[in-house]
Amino acid sequence: MTEAGVKAYRRKNPGSKLQTAVTEDNPTGKRAKRRKSFCARSAGQMKKFPKAAKDPNSRLRAARRRWKC
Repeated sequence: MTEAGVKAYRRKNPGSKLQTAVTEDNPTGKRAKRRKSFCARSAGQMKKFPKAAKDPNSRLRAARRRWKC
């Protein structure tokens, strides 16, 4: 989700801890762990949904590109 999208979500859902994608090249600490975790989860989704995995414009592939998986 974009930064604007996250801000809009937080306005509608006070107390939310939703964060944006980790997009820097070499994150460290907690951000590196978040990226590693997301990439692992989304790799599982690629196996579960082969149709989305083959489509370069699918939401799954777009998210993986944003996270640099």
